[in-house]
Amino acid sequence: MSISQIVTWLQERTALAVLPENVLSAIAPLLEERIAGSNQTLVQAETQPLGLYILQSGQIESQPSPKITPQTSNKLSSNFSLLPGSIINLKSLILNQPTRETIITKSECKFWFLNSEKMRALIAKYPEITQVFSQQLAEELALVSSQLNFEQERSYILRPYLVTKARRGIVGRSRYAVRLRQQIKQASESRESVLIFGEPGLGKDNTGALIHFGSSQRREPIIKIDCSTLQASGAQLFGRSQGKFGLIEALGKGTLVFNNVQELDPELLPSIAQLLKDNTYTPVPRADEPPPPPKTSQARIILISEKTIPELDGLVQQRIKVPPLRVRKGDIEDQVKYYISLICRSKGLKKPQLTTEATRRLQAYDFPNNLTELENLIRRAIVQLPEGQPLTEEIVWPSQSKKKQFRLNLLNTFPRFRRFLRSVWYPDRFNYWFVLPAFTLVVAILFLGPQTRSENFALNLFWAWWWPGVLIAFPFVGRLWCAVCPFMIYGELTQKISLWLFPRELKRWPRQSAEQWGGWFLFGLFALILLWEELWHLENTAYLSACLLLLITAGAVIFSLLFERRFWCRYLCPIGGMNGMFAKLSMTELRAQQGTCSAECTTYQCYKGGPEKGEGQETMGCPLYSHPAQLDDNRDCVLCMTCLKACPHRSVEVNLRPPGIELWTTHQPHAYEVALLFLLLDVVFLHRLPEIQAYWGLSWNLENFWVHFLVSVAALTVPALIPIFAQISRGLLHQLTIFLNPKGVHQKPLPLLESAYGYLPLVLGANLAHYLDLGLGEGGRLLPVMAATFGLNGEGFPIAVADPIVIDFLQGVTLFVGGLLAVILTQKILRSSFWSLLPQYLAILALSVSFWELIV
Repeated sequence: MSISQIVTWLQERTALAVLPENVLSAIAPLLEERIAGSNQTLVQAETQPLGLYILQSGQIESQPSPKITPQTSNKLSSNFSLLPGSIINLKSLILNQPTRETIITKSECKFWFLNSEKMRALIAKYPEITQVFSQQLAEELALVSSQLNFEQERSYILRPYLVTKARRGIVGRSRYAVRLRQQIKQASESRESVLIFGEPGLGKDNTGALIHFGSSQRREPIIKIDCSTLQASGAQLFGRSQGKFGLIEALGKGTLVFNNVQELDPELLPSIAQLLKDNTYTPVPRADEPPPPPKTSQARIILISEKTIPELDGLVQQRIKVPPLRVRKGDIEDQVKYYISLICRSKGLKKPQLTTEATRRLQAYDFPNNLTELENLIRRAIVQLPEGQPLTEEIVWPSQSKKKQFRLNLLNTFPRFRRFLRSVWYPDRFNYWFVLPAFTLVVAILFLGPQTRSENFALNLFWAWWWPGVLIAFPFVGRLWCAVCPFMIYGELTQKISLWLFPRELKRWPRQSAEQWGGWFLFGLFALILLWEELWHLENTAYLSACLLLLITAGAVIFSLLFERRFWCRYLCPIGGMNGMFAKLSMTELRAQQGTCSAECTTYQCYKGGPEKGEGQETMGCPLYSHPAQLDDNRDCVLCMTCLKACPHRSVEVNLRPPGIELWTTHQPHAYEVALLFLLLDVVFLHRLPEIQAYWGLSWNLENFWVHFLVSVAALTVPALIPIFAQISRGLLHQLTIFLNPKGVHQKPLPLLESAYGYLPLVLGANLAHYLDLGLGEGGRLLPVMAATFGLNGEGFPIAVADPIVIDFLQGVTLFVGGLLAVILTQKILRSSFWSLLPQYLAILALSVSFWELIV
């Protein structure tokens, strides 16, 4: 290239064009042409310049020196590329200073080079060269000033929303905590959008901060926006066309956290969806202006919600569900210690010791507000705690869940009671040493002895002692009879002997089919037994009563040979179905501390069985496959105490509680149970057919089998129509109320499946009142009847028989209390006004009066 061509190029392509032609003509002959390869350092910052470089072609990058305002260099002086015609080191040569930036070639580059000595000589000879420096300096100052103005405005816009740091990491060692840490790490490795969802109080915004500060963009800002405060127009977020820019533009490459997305204005959903879909947004136009062209967002988007949002769900690349505290009870101890350390350090206090009992108390609570509630609880406890004292369960007092309200653990109150229940005597030795031979003797006497109740003491025991006794026991000890039931003792014994003789794997329970049809099987079997009892007079026919006992025993034995554990007891036994239903009224319950089970137990020996561990004994596991921590009612617990013996963590409790509290708190209704309840309601009328016939003056010939049969079937069906009619009346009353007051607030009646349980105390009371005749009138004659069984004269033996007036009084009191409790329970379950429940109250009254007329 000739001298004139070089001068022309300098005039057209460089900032030296402002110099006179004679100066450029002096510079041009001195320029040397050089070529540099890719990724070579042409100029090193903070060194003396070797000379002047003028870029002819290629791509180079300038990196500012870290000594230039290091606190803000990342914000103001990012790396930038230089174009052909750029002049390098001119400022340093004019001012005789070290270089201020590092120059690196990004591709093969061609330069004009003028060494520093020749360039300084030219500067000294031609003062006009300093004019170029002045112009370049002015341009740089303008650029810096513009950047400063932008940063000041950007800082002003972002400051109210900035998140300066993550409050804490993920505390805990449970599999949930480990998985959450892994998900956060995975999300930090990319720039994809993330949806973080979960219950309130879990610190989901802190999870978003952990993702940002764990990423390669941690030096960029992160802001958090509460979606409930966003303008519906979106101007705050997207900015205005030809006006003030919004948060997204100010944020740049930072992270944008949308908190409480479920509260986002519906008008903004399409705009947010577009932002998630292709990273574009449209500034808000002014009135009567066409929409401006969309802009591209460089920000990373994190959505935080208490639930998934269908409109946005499919547009998010990553999803993180933060688990609630109630499923990660194993982390509670670590969380509490972390909060203790944090709070005590901030208040300058000595850290208190956390007792094991306090940890278990916390683990037994479900924490509906999760970590927020736990932190507030510990903060309050530390404020209340005297200095130097341990943090005990009396100081830590979380609100009790419905499963824990108004409970007294009898095992802690009476340690001897606990030792007895864990001993070999309960129930195994008692069952095999006493119940098993006693049941065998009773059945033998029923077959071989006299056949009437007045002469067979086994028949007297069954009808005058067992029936009233087990009905009286339900409100006190629930399903305790099933722990010593001879039917299942024979079933278990047969199972053990058969496995010893013929080793094999017993079948697993067909749970789905059993849950669907088992209850209806036992309902049908119970109905047939009641008809058999009535039509063949079982209560006064010894061998038929023995056949009934053997029939139920045969069911237990057969299913014990087929299936593992007590399948018959759990799903098919008619007596067990009745016991499980009435046990819901009990004032005692067996439960376990859910927190302790989920936090400390890994073997589930109470449920599965296993070897001895700690204070836990070797067991075969719960015979009914019920985990004590998962029990919502007493239906599926036979109080055998296997779980108490197996548990190494002292989690199992035997609680004293308000009778029947589960029916209006944690209860789950079952259709077959309601049918069984109505069957037991009807059976009282079945037992009193002669009284019904006399009261109404009917001429039924009950000696005729088919007449007796049809009347019995009617007695087992018609009375149940009274509660059903009451339910229909409640529905009609509700519709009438709506018609009369259409603008009012009306509570829809609960279905019969739930309201029917209100009759349960009355059904129990009516059955007990019926059997009090036998219990108080014949039970006290046991000794004379025993003598008559063996052919002896028992006239001199003592008897204890209540006066008929006393029996009538007790029967009346039982019916009155049953009816009153039915009214109270109905109110507790349904929680409605008196007038809306009037049909059911009238039905209870009508049934109570009917029972009174038939029994008392």
